[in-house]
Amino acid sequence: MTTKTHSNAEVGNKEDASYLNSLRSSLLDWFRLKQRRLPWRDTRDPYAIWVSEVMLQQTRVAAVSERYVAFLERFPTVFNLAAATEAEVLTLWSGLGYYRRARQLHCAARQIVEHKAGEIPTTAGELLLLPGIGKYTAAAVASIAYSEPIAAIDGNVERVVQRLRGWGSEGASDQPAIARHISAEAQRLLDPAAPGDWNQAMMELGATVCLPRAPRCADCPIVSFCATRGEHVTPKRAPMRSESVAYALVVRSRGKTKQVLLVQRPAEETVMPGMWELPLDTGDHSPAAPMLKLRHAIMQVNYKVEIYSATANGVSVDGKKHRWVDARSAAKLPLTGLARKTLLQSGMLNDDRP
Repeated sequence: MTTKTHSNAEVGNKEDASYLNSLRSSLLDWFRLKQRRLPWRDTRDPYAIWVSEVMLQQTRVAAVSERYVAFLERFPTVFNLAAATEAEVLTLWSGLGYYRRARQLHCAARQIVEHKAGEIPTTAGELLLLPGIGKYTAAAVASIAYSEPIAAIDGNVERVVQRLRGWGSEGASDQPAIARHISAEAQRLLDPAAPGDWNQAMMELGATVCLPRAPRCADCPIVSFCATRGEHVTPKRAPMRSESVAYALVVRSRGKTKQVLLVQRPAEETVMPGMWELPLDTGDHSPAAPMLKLRHAIMQVNYKVEIYSATANGVSVDGKKHRWVDARSAAKLPLTGLARKTLLQSGMLNDDRP
């Protein structure tokens, strides 16, 4: 771990109470004035906050905003979510990716209804006992919904704390030590009088101002407290790899109704088990050009996707469960994000999920 300091007197003594008070008020005043208007910030309902925090894990805010509103309209309480089938939950989750999150959210809701009479746990320690809830989510829900004075540390908060203190980390070997320092410092900086707002303010600052690349220091409300004032040293990220894949869009007419052929991923798959997708293309269409070309990212892979119009005997289902689905009903199935994207762009699907 490397340390960088400035002589600027405004950085001050990090143990000074006046420093903390000034830092806290500067950031909270900024947040209360400049925060983005997001649907989950209009509530203190622990269930709604929990849903938003799970959805926001590794997913863009813009993508979550739309799905969050639809999800809560369909499952407005933990009782509604617990009573739903997994397929219903996955259908509403389709497009957000990382479907294990949805399965664990559903499982945790059932545990809360069965063992806690529908009462969401009130402390981070209790929340950690539920499936799919880690330290960050537990702290976020407990601080925002219940005002527990505990720091919620995501990637944005880590970056803000590192830059405030002038800490860089050059390699993987630095990470355990830097993580301990960040955890302790984030807890020390936390405003115990407004822990929910403080945690959201730190995350908001990292998401909108203290960016990973080219941070907007001129717009930062706490730049005078910052020992870095710019980018900090970080380990090099593993590059995304690229892969090519081809799927077939197989359509048939039944009277006035169009049907599309879909296959279900086996339950034992580690990625998106049980989700419905298009069948793989066998390549028997040569020299026909693809009807669609798409880009689709899943975890560390960028896929170059070609979609071909094909007949049922020109595709491979590889023993998977398959079925013909009315195009207007396909949106009600738990589709993979790529399948939903393809059907929307081909005009086969109106995304009117339940």
